Amino acid sequence: MRLYLVRHGQTSSNVEHLLDTAVPGADLTARGRDQAAALVDLLGEQGIGAITASTLVRTQQTAAPLAAHLGLPVHVADGLREVQAGDLEMLGDEPSVMRYLGVVGAWLEGDLDAAEPGAEDGHAFFARYDRAVLDAVTAARAAGIDTLALVSHGAAIRCWAGERTLNLSAQFVISTGLENTGVVALTGSPEDGWTCESWMGAVVDAVAAEAAGEGPAAEPGTVF
Repeated sequence: MRLYLVRHGQTSSNVEHLLDTAVPGADLTARGRDQAAALVDLLGEQGIGAITASTLVRTQQTAAPLAAHLGLPVHVADGLREVQAGDLEMLGDEPSVMRYLGVVGAWLEGDLDAAEPGAEDGHAFFARYDRAVLDAVTAARAAGIDTLALVSHGAAIRCWAGERTLNLSAQFVISTGLENTGVVALTGSPEDGWTCESWMGAVVDAVAAEAAGEGPAAEPGTVF
Protein backbone atom coordinates (compact mmCIF):
# COMPACT_ATOMS: atom_id res chain seq x y z
CA MET A 1 0.00 0.00 0.00
CA ARG A 2 1.24 3.48 -0.87
CA LEU A 3 0.13 6.41 1.25
CA TYR A 4 0.63 10.07 0.40
CA LEU A 5 0.27 12.35 3.43
CA VAL A 6 -0.38 15.85 2.12
CA ARG A 7 -0.34 19.01 4.19
CA HIS A 8 -3.03 21.57 3.32
CA GLY A 9 -2.36 24.79 1.41
CA GLN A 10 -1.68 28.17 2.96
CA THR A 11 -4.39 29.82 5.08
CA SER A 12 -4.75 33.28 6.58
CA SER A 13 -3.95 31.74 9.96
CA ASN A 14 -0.65 30.46 8.57
CA VAL A 15 0.16 33.96 7.33
CA GLU A 16 -0.59 35.40 10.80
CA HIS A 17 1.13 32.48 12.61
CA LEU A 18 -2.00 31.60 14.56
CA LEU A 19 -2.64 28.25 16.26
CA ASP A 20 -5.76 27.46 14.24
CA THR A 21 -6.62 23.82 15.04
CA ALA A 22 -10.39 23.78 15.68
CA VAL A 23 -13.15 22.93 13.23
CA PRO A 24 -13.91 24.46 10.75
CA GLY A 25 -10.73 26.55 10.61
CA ALA A 26 -9.62 29.16 8.10
CA ASP A 27 -10.10 28.95 4.34
CA LEU A 28 -7.22 28.77 1.90
CA THR A 29 -5.68 32.03 0.74
CA ALA A 30 -5.27 32.75 -2.97
CA ARG A 31 -1.76 31.37 -2.69
CA GLY A 32 -3.14 28.29 -0.90
CA ARG A 33 -5.57 27.66 -3.75
CA ASP A 34 -2.71 27.90 -6.24
CA GLN A 35 -0.74 25.41 -4.14
CA ALA A 36 -3.73 23.05 -4.11
CA ALA A 37 -4.07 23.32 -7.89
CA ALA A 38 -0.37 22.45 -8.28
CA LEU A 39 -0.99 19.09 -6.58
CA VAL A 40 -2.60 17.94 -9.82
CA ASP A 41 0.78 18.04 -11.55
CA LEU A 42 2.58 16.59 -8.54
CA LEU A 43 0.24 13.69 -7.72
CA GLY A 44 -2.22 13.43 -10.60
CA GLU A 45 -0.35 10.58 -12.30
CA GLN A 46 0.65 8.60 -9.20
CA GLY A 47 -2.21 6.11 -9.33
CA ILE A 48 -4.16 7.55 -6.42
CA GLY A 49 -7.49 5.77 -6.13
CA ALA A 50 -8.98 7.40 -3.03
CA ILE A 51 -8.66 10.73 -1.22
CA THR A 52 -9.53 11.49 2.39
CA ALA A 53 -9.33 14.89 4.09
CA SER A 54 -9.82 16.07 7.66
CA THR A 55 -12.92 17.86 8.94
CA LEU A 56 -11.21 21.25 8.64
CA VAL A 57 -12.21 23.13 5.50
CA ARG A 58 -8.66 23.90 4.42
CA THR A 59 -7.84 20.22 3.84
CA GLN A 60 -11.02 19.66 1.83
CA GLN A 61 -10.31 22.75 -0.27
CA THR A 62 -6.76 21.49 -0.82
CA ALA A 63 -7.99 18.07 -1.92
CA ALA A 64 -10.65 19.41 -4.29
CA PRO A 65 -8.54 20.12 -7.44
CA LEU A 66 -6.79 16.75 -7.32
CA ALA A 67 -10.08 14.95 -6.66
CA ALA A 68 -11.73 16.73 -9.59
CA HIS A 69 -8.82 15.81 -11.87
CA LEU A 70 -9.06 12.16 -10.86
CA GLY A 71 -12.86 12.03 -10.80
CA LEU A 72 -12.87 11.00 -7.15
CA PRO A 73 -14.94 12.08 -4.14
CA VAL A 74 -13.23 13.58 -1.13
CA HIS A 75 -13.97 11.45 1.91
CA VAL A 76 -13.84 13.20 5.29
CA ALA A 77 -12.35 11.74 8.48
CA ASP A 78 -12.35 13.55 11.80
CA GLY A 79 -9.29 11.60 12.91
CA LEU A 80 -7.06 13.41 10.40
CA ARG A 81 -7.57 16.83 12.00
CA GLU A 82 -4.72 18.82 13.50
CA VAL A 83 -3.14 18.27 16.91
CA GLN A 84 -5.36 20.29 19.23
CA ALA A 85 -4.11 23.56 20.69
CA GLY A 86 -6.60 23.63 23.57
CA ASP A 87 -6.37 26.86 25.56
CA LEU A 88 -3.74 28.13 23.07
CA GLU A 89 -6.25 28.14 20.19
CA MET A 90 -5.85 31.15 17.87
CA LEU A 91 -2.86 32.52 19.76
CA GLY A 92 0.19 33.45 17.72
CA ASP A 93 2.84 34.70 20.12
CA GLU A 94 6.09 32.77 20.08
CA PRO A 95 5.83 31.37 23.65
CA SER A 96 2.39 29.90 22.86
CA VAL A 97 3.56 28.39 19.58
CA MET A 98 6.65 26.91 21.22
CA ARG A 99 4.52 25.43 24.03
CA TYR A 100 2.34 23.78 21.38
CA LEU A 101 5.33 22.40 19.52
CA GLY A 102 6.79 21.27 22.82
CA VAL A 103 3.84 18.92 23.34
CA VAL A 104 4.37 17.42 19.88
CA GLY A 105 8.07 17.01 20.66
CA ALA A 106 7.26 15.32 23.96
CA TRP A 107 5.05 12.78 22.18
CA LEU A 108 7.82 12.04 19.69
CA GLU A 109 10.18 11.43 22.60
CA GLY A 110 7.71 8.98 24.15
CA ASP A 111 5.80 11.12 26.65
CA LEU A 112 2.23 10.52 25.47
CA ASP A 113 0.77 11.93 28.68
CA ALA A 114 1.81 15.46 27.71
CA ALA A 115 -1.06 17.80 26.79
CA GLU A 116 -2.01 21.45 26.77
CA PRO A 117 -4.97 22.38 29.00
CA GLY A 118 -8.16 21.80 27.06
CA ALA A 119 -6.46 19.57 24.48
CA GLU A 120 -5.92 15.86 23.87
CA ASP A 121 -2.90 13.94 25.03
CA GLY A 122 -0.73 11.74 22.81
CA HIS A 123 -2.71 8.59 23.55
CA ALA A 124 -5.90 10.22 22.21
CA PHE A 125 -4.16 11.75 19.19
CA PHE A 126 -2.57 8.52 18.00
CA ALA A 127 -5.74 6.53 18.64
CA ARG A 128 -7.88 8.73 16.42
CA TYR A 129 -5.23 9.21 13.69
CA ASP A 130 -4.47 5.47 13.60
CA ARG A 131 -8.19 4.77 13.27
CA ALA A 132 -8.56 7.24 10.39
CA VAL A 133 -5.63 5.66 8.52
CA LEU A 134 -6.90 2.13 9.18
CA ASP A 135 -10.41 3.01 8.00
CA ALA A 136 -9.06 4.58 4.80
CA VAL A 137 -6.81 1.59 4.09
CA THR A 138 -9.58 -0.91 4.83
CA ALA A 139 -11.99 0.85 2.46
CA ALA A 140 -9.30 1.04 -0.22
CA ARG A 141 -8.50 -2.64 0.02
CA ALA A 142 -12.18 -3.50 -0.32
CA ALA A 143 -12.27 -1.44 -3.52
CA GLY A 144 -9.04 -2.90 -4.92
CA ILE A 145 -7.14 0.38 -4.43
CA ASP A 146 -3.47 0.37 -3.40
CA THR A 147 -2.59 4.08 -3.47
CA LEU A 148 -4.23 6.67 -1.21
CA ALA A 149 -3.90 10.37 -0.46
CA LEU A 150 -4.70 11.70 3.01
CA VAL A 151 -4.87 15.50 3.25
CA SER A 152 -4.11 16.58 6.78
CA HIS A 153 -2.05 19.06 8.82
CA GLY A 154 1.57 19.88 9.51
CA ALA A 155 1.97 18.94 13.15
CA ALA A 156 -0.34 15.93 12.83
CA ILE A 157 1.50 14.50 9.82
CA ARG A 158 4.94 15.07 11.32
CA CYS A 159 3.93 13.55 14.66
CA TRP A 160 2.13 10.51 13.25
CA ALA A 161 4.78 9.79 10.62
CA GLY A 162 7.52 10.16 13.19
CA GLU A 163 5.95 7.52 15.40
CA ARG A 164 4.46 5.13 12.87
CA THR A 165 7.23 4.82 10.30
CA LEU A 166 10.14 2.42 10.69
CA ASN A 167 12.85 4.74 9.38
CA LEU A 168 12.17 8.26 10.68
CA SER A 169 13.74 9.39 13.93
CA ALA A 170 12.14 11.73 16.43
CA GLN A 171 15.05 14.13 15.89
CA PHE A 172 14.42 14.24 12.15
CA VAL A 173 10.73 15.01 12.58
CA ILE A 174 11.34 17.63 15.28
CA SER A 175 13.98 19.45 13.24
CA THR A 176 12.44 19.15 9.78
CA GLY A 177 9.60 21.23 8.42
CA LEU A 178 6.68 20.36 6.18
CA GLU A 179 5.65 23.20 3.90
CA ASN A 180 2.11 23.91 2.76
CA THR A 181 1.09 21.12 0.33
CA GLY A 182 4.29 19.28 1.24
CA VAL A 183 3.96 15.53 0.68
CA VAL A 184 5.27 12.62 2.75
CA ALA A 185 5.22 9.35 0.79
CA LEU A 186 4.93 6.07 2.71
CA THR A 187 4.72 2.41 1.77
CA GLY A 188 3.59 -0.46 3.97
CA SER A 189 0.48 -1.26 5.95
CA PRO A 190 -1.10 -0.69 9.37
CA GLU A 191 -0.28 -4.30 10.27
CA ASP A 192 3.38 -4.39 9.21
CA GLY A 193 4.30 -0.75 9.69
CA TRP A 194 5.18 2.05 7.28
CA THR A 195 8.40 3.12 5.60
CA CYS A 196 8.93 6.71 4.53
CA GLU A 197 10.18 6.84 0.95
CA SER A 198 10.32 10.60 0.54
CA TRP A 199 9.73 13.81 2.46
CA MET A 200 8.76 16.82 0.34
CA GLY A 201 10.28 15.12 -2.68
CA ALA A 202 13.62 14.23 -1.08
CA VAL A 203 14.36 10.53 -0.75
CA VAL A 204 14.40 9.51 2.87
CA ASP A 205 18.05 8.42 3.03
CA ALA A 206 19.17 11.85 1.83
CA VAL A 207 16.81 13.64 4.18
CA ALA A 208 17.67 11.50 7.19
CA ALA A 209 21.29 12.62 6.95
CA GLU A 210 20.06 16.16 7.65
CA ALA A 211 18.17 15.19 10.80
CA ALA A 212 20.47 17.20 13.04
CA GLY A 213 18.91 20.39 11.74
CA GLU A 214 20.53 21.06 8.38
CA GLY A 215 17.37 20.18 6.46
CA PRO A 216 14.30 22.39 5.86
CA ALA A 217 13.74 23.77 9.33
CA ALA A 218 10.39 23.84 11.06
CA GLU A 219 9.56 27.54 11.32
CA PRO A 220 7.46 28.38 14.39
CA GLY A 221 3.89 29.24 13.49
CA THR A 222 3.79 27.51 10.11
CA VAL A 223 3.21 23.88 11.01
CA PHE A 224 -0.56 23.77 11.58
